[in-house]
Amino acid sequence: MESLVADGHDYFGMTGFPILVGRSITNPAPNDPPPHPHDLTEIEHSHDFCELVIVAQGQGLQSLEGMDLPITAGDVFLLQGRQRHFFHDRKDLILYNVMYSPEQLALPENELRCMPGYCAMFMLEPTYRQQHRFASRLHLKRVQLAHVQAICDEMEKECLTKSPGFEIVLRAKLLELIAYFSRAYTRGNSTEAQALLRVGDVIGAVENNYSKDWKLDELARIGHMSSSSLLTIFRKATGQTPIDYLVRLRIQRAMELLRQTDASITEIAFQVGFNDSNYFTRQFRKASGIPPRQFRVQNRPS
Repeated sequence: MESLVADGHDYFGMTGFPILVGRSITNPAPNDPPPHPHDLTEIEHSHDFCELVIVAQGQGLQSLEGMDLPITAGDVFLLQGRQRHFFHDRKDLILYNVMYSPEQLALPENELRCMPGYCAMFMLEPTYRQQHRFASRLHLKRVQLAHVQAICDEMEKECLTKSPGFEIVLRAKLLELIAYFSRAYTRGNSTEAQALLRVGDVIGAVENNYSKDWKLDELARIGHMSSSSLLTIFRKATGQTPIDYLVRLRIQRAMELLRQTDASITEIAFQVGFNDSNYFTRQFRKASGIPPRQFRVQNRPS
């Protein structure tokens, strides 16, 4: 039987904003908040949005793409869209579910990807979760978990009350959670997490200094691995080689400059790291389908 696909409209329509926070409680008490009407915790499903899962209490099994992975209080992980999953064998399990649509929120990915912990936890760990048998997950200590629960409680309240400005508060709290988790991930000591952090260091170095003339062996040294290993891991995680990733990043920055400044095409090419404006134009056309001059005409504010 095919698993269900959860539609973001069913969830975010409850607030009119693409962030929703709720709890899944195995043995609810009379005063506990009711589950949202589209709770699929125990039914295999995927969805078209992202979901941060914080295990606040108890233990159980997460079935992910047919593999059972044990979870316990303090575990935090990201479920990306189209990953088939559900939870079973729950023992006093309480989950916080922070559901959000990165595309609709226009999160500041440029700044987030400068943090190695973000790259490791949010970009790499979901891809390597089954291979690592969940050993690369983030696990919070008791004090850290209490801090995160307090933030989630505030977000849940904002979703329920919808007081004026709740959208601003929810977005700010989501970014606070993401930054907190990213920093906490860098302090993880599992072998698997450290391996992902080394690749996160590579992505962070490129994001922080995209105009530098990076060489593959230099990036491999940052990641403390061979060039061939970096190519394999990087391609699996991002779908690109490190150099292709760098070129796309430079094109993205060039697009911003074309929209926001009057600098010449050549000046922008040099500013983002291309030494040849003709090569820049070819790469820009390859990425966007149009040359930079046409892109500027079509995207400058009127």
